[in-house]
Amino acid sequence: MSRCAECGIYACYTGQTEKIPGHCPMKSQREVYEEARKEYQLPDVFNLALSSALTESAGYGKWTRLEEIIQFSRRAGFSRLGLAFCVGLRREAAEVSKILKQAGFSVVSVMCKTGSVPKEFLGITDEQKVRPGRFETMCNPVAQAKILNRADTELNVLLGLCVGHDSLFIKYSVAPVTVLAVKDRVLAHNPLGAIYAAHYYISKLAAYKKD
Repeated sequence: MSRCAECGIYACYTGQTEKIPGHCPMKSQREVYEEARKEYQLPDVFNLALSSALTESAGYGKWTRLEEIIQFSRRAGFSRLGLAFCVGLRREAAEVSKILKQAGFSVVSVMCKTGSVPKEFLGITDEQKVRPGRFETMCNPVAQAKILNRADTELNVLLGLCVGHDSLFIKYSVAPVTVLAVKDRVLAHNPLGAIYAAHYYISKLAAYKKD
């Protein structure tokens, strides 16, 4: 079983492959890497991989995430982008759409609440709503993906979809998906803040520890 997060050696990163530990998949699952090499030879996969590497080297430590998406899309030859966003970030989505259009892209955007399907469709009770006593629309990432599929988008950008909703969108999206930002209302949409400020959140995170 691969345990890269616990490695501490990272021989794959340094190129010192003679130091790889016993749990490393480079030792126990060699066939996977050969399978991956074959996949990279597929034209669309090769284009994504090469464009990613060139974007990384050109903008490392210089470009914001939004700039990287623009540069990556240009290198990959994409002209039609999809923007799937959360209603809670609708103002940000409007600005992102404007910036992408100014950069020369055609942008197809769709909000999470599209379809206006009440949460009762999922069996949600009034007490289980975010705001009991009010009409609440369920998020509809499957429809979001299908709408962008029909628009023949070449790359879909996620902006603030909830945990799980993003999973469903990725599952149903035909085009490759990248993430501009994820939602974390507690940490101003910076979920790694819980890691960087672990001294502050340690008691809260400790509640998830299993005996």
